[in-house]
Amino acid sequence: MDVTIYHNPDCGTSRNTLEMIRNAGIEPTVIEYLKTPPSRAELVKMIADAGLTVREAIREKGTPYAELGLDNPDLTDIQLLDAMLKDPILINRPFVVTPLGTRLSRPSEVVLDILPDTHKGPFTKEDGEKVLDEKGKRLV
Repeated sequence: MDVTIYHNPDCGTSRNTLEMIRNAGIEPTVIEYLKTPPSRAELVKMIADAGLTVREAIREKGTPYAELGLDNPDLTDIQLLDAMLKDPILINRPFVVTPLGTRLSRPSEVVLDILPDTHKGPFTKEDGEKVLDEKGKRLV
């Protein structure tokens, strides 16, 4: 299965999501979006395919969101996208694209909605939360 994750290795949610994909027996294409940001067209498509608004796809925590005034409700989607493309840390993460759909995997187990049921066994997130049982079946 062709899977792409827009990944930040410094993010625990992104690391957990990547490992859940691998637990399903899939080696995804990993795009470190801070180094290789998506194009405008790719970003717009991911946001739409995930069923999100541009504002829902923007990251506030740990970013220059507030100092850039991006909380201004009068800003257009075009203005928000411009900010996200100029400073990719504003793109929420991780986005995962599969033939079964696109999701912003927050929380990380959301990725299970767009993966085949081929998990290799249990999965526990970095914080100790159990997500899959010993048979690879979803717990949460």
